[in-house]
Amino acid sequence: MSTKVQPEINTITYDRERIEDKVGSIYDAIVIMGKRAEQINAEIRSELHEKLEEFSVQNATLEEVFENREQIEISRHYEKMAKPTSIAIAEWMNDEIYFRRTDERN
Repeated sequence: MSTKVQPEINTITYDRERIEDKVGSIYDAIVIMGKRAEQINAEIRSELHEKLEEFSVQNATLEEVFENREQIEISRHYEKMAKPTSIAIAEWMNDEIYFRRTDERN
């Protein structure tokens, strides 16, 4: 998954009013960002599994398991990536998340 948004790696404090501006409720904003984070997580997981499948062998010997440095490097790369929640928050703050309300109850 190539993301245009560069999320924060460290913990930062966001302006609550800016987050809830788009939907009027902090809770709705959190639900929307949470759903987007789930989508991002699914994309990342799928991409990781595709890359790791290239290295899977039906009958791997012990030596093959220890020699597979490329697989370890791929795993480390994904571990260092920003978390899906951070990416979703960055997308929300940059107005890059599209959402629609399917049920308007008052």
